[in-house]
Amino acid sequence: MPFFDSAGMPIHYHDHGDGAPVMLVHGFAASARSNWEETGWFKFLTEKYRVIALDCRGHGLSAKPYERGAYGPENMSGDVVRLLDHLGIERALLMGYSMGAAISLNAVLSHAARFRAVVLGGIGIGAGGMAERGRIQSIARVLLADDTGAVLDEIARESERHANMAREFRRFAEANYNDLKALGACIAHDRPDFSPARLATIQIPVMIVIGTRDNMVGSADELANAIPGSGLVKLERRDHLNAVGDKHYKEAVARFFAAAPA
Repeated sequence: MPFFDSAGMPIHYHDHGDGAPVMLVHGFAASARSNWEETGWFKFLTEKYRVIALDCRGHGLSAKPYERGAYGPENMSGDVVRLLDHLGIERALLMGYSMGAAISLNAVLSHAARFRAVVLGGIGIGAGGMAERGRIQSIARVLLADDTGAVLDEIARESERHANMAREFRRFAEANYNDLKALGACIAHDRPDFSPARLATIQIPVMIVIGTRDNMVGSADELANAIPGSGLVKLERRDHLNAVGDKHYKEAVARFFAAAPA
């Protein structure tokens, strides 16, 4: 199983197939295997592309630091770019889902010359401020709790929605055999700057994909409006956790990547 040293952090990755390179970045509490292999993406994309997918720090087989600072946006996006460097790849197609979409978007903003086009799945903007901080804090508390019942009851008194969301993330994290302490540090890290002024600088093709029942992120429409020329695909009857394997998602990505500039 291949690893590389990303600024002192051992990062595990997959590398399959031949052709133009595609970099995949998975979501929070998932891994390259659960997000991309088990949902059929590896098989689908390797028919035409060389597919590279890392386990983000704190996830899968990669290193799992417990310090919040280890998960800053430049560290997370930097792992993606350093993996391209490690493999000698100058430019790649890019796709991220959820947390991976935020990592990918920040990578494009910080290292635009390294990417031909990007797909951002399960992401939106416009849900910041106190509500966003409260959601993140709730998830972190439940991930780190020994007695989840008591913590969830306390959170529910403030926000039933936050309690339900935190419960789902804890179940998902445990199902994927995660280190909950590492995930607690990861989700608490500082967020990238996705201000409208910064998003307006993007010049490569962008496609945003969202389930019509995804209520875990902000507005995908608002994000699409903020990125010049971006496209938006909505997956009917899909939510945040089941959209990633949708066949219409795969079909849209195939068309988008085929049309990407060299």
